[in-house]
Amino acid sequence: MTESPEEAPVSVYAAPAPYCRPGVGDVFVYAAAQIHQAAADIWPGAPVVLERHVPSVTGYVHQARVGDRTLYAKTSLLGLSLVSLLRGAAGSWPDVLRAQEEYLTRADDLLAREAAQIGVLAGLDGPRVCAVAGKHRGVIFTEPVAGSCLGELLLREPAGTRGLLAGLFAELRPLHRPSAARHLEAVGVIGERGISGTFLRKFNGLSGRVYVDRLGEERCTPAVREEVVTLARRSVRRLHRLRMTLPAAEGTTLAYGDLKPEHVMYPDGPGERPVLLDPGLQRASMAVDVAKLVSRIVLFLAAQRPGKETAGRVLEGLDAFAGDLVCLSRQERGRWLANVVTLWLMDTTNILSTYLSAPAALPLPRLGLELVERAVPVCSFLDMVSADMSSMADPAGVWGQALTRAVEAVS
Repeated sequence: MTESPEEAPVSVYAAPAPYCRPGVGDVFVYAAAQIHQAAADIWPGAPVVLERHVPSVTGYVHQARVGDRTLYAKTSLLGLSLVSLLRGAAGSWPDVLRAQEEYLTRADDLLAREAAQIGVLAGLDGPRVCAVAGKHRGVIFTEPVAGSCLGELLLREPAGTRGLLAGLFAELRPLHRPSAARHLEAVGVIGERGISGTFLRKFNGLSGRVYVDRLGEERCTPAVREEVVTLARRSVRRLHRLRMTLPAAEGTTLAYGDLKPEHVMYPDGPGERPVLLDPGLQRASMAVDVAKLVSRIVLFLAAQRPGKETAGRVLEGLDAFAGDLVCLSRQERGRWLANVVTLWLMDTTNILSTYLSAPAALPLPRLGLELVERAVPVCSFLDMVSADMSSMADPAGVWGQALTRAVEAVS
């Protein structure tokens, strides 16, 4: 993983035999070589050491030392998640290598758009984002951000949840303003990270049914897998119907698109402005950001299992925060929160299914490993709340019931 570019040049990378599905070793060695080559091209003569692999299901990420600087290097193959790639979504490994060479010539590859979006955000009055140190041929280098993350602060001071989330969304206000989408006219959105679109790609038609039937194939015991698949089938079926009730996804406002409690950092302390990682800007309403953040906070709590009292306080703060966001009539607010819950459930289904379908050889982040262990209670939560939403006549009650069930699921 730490060969120099001379020892493992990308141009002479030896692919395995034709018609074989990509292997974790193939992908990781190729990605490491890409990082070395990109660093050598950007900073000629600087020694490059890959210090620590950062497990991810979306791309290959490594903490790297380039000269005397510590950076984070990220690569993307064809803009696909590693799980999809390793499951053969882009064909055999030789097919992937050929397609990747063409993909790297495109001006709109995923990481080029991400780097461009960071540049756009740096020119606005919020939010603060990590700095790009360099970008070359499918590799982006970003500066590390010190401090505690939002998830750690929520566990440490659950009573401060409302204030922390209010401060975070104050940072996002420039994105949530009407006509904010004009800022992306030159750089493009990252629709690959949209909640509804991802759900539809994963669970549509026959391929979607096969995907659900194979959840946990390499990660769960047979008994657990059977229960997970049964629960997921019901939830996905209901969510397909609920998805049709959502308003149009695109608009003139922007959603940050990839809010996660572990990707909101506080380098200057919890009372100061946060710094956000990994933007995935898309033309969408603020509801998308609320839903993604709620989904990932609940999953973070499910993985951490802080106890009922702490989880309850965090979710009480989350409820109060949501109540502060919109000035609508009770009926309109109920419909808005019902849409948030639908998107919340879809996002949770998206990420949990990715972890459950990951090949056993792919290293998962600690959060992913914990959620695989907690797959049954999380899938039970999805099953119950999707059933509530399908049967409750009053949308105003959906949000509160979902939070109540979430406390039970994460405790």
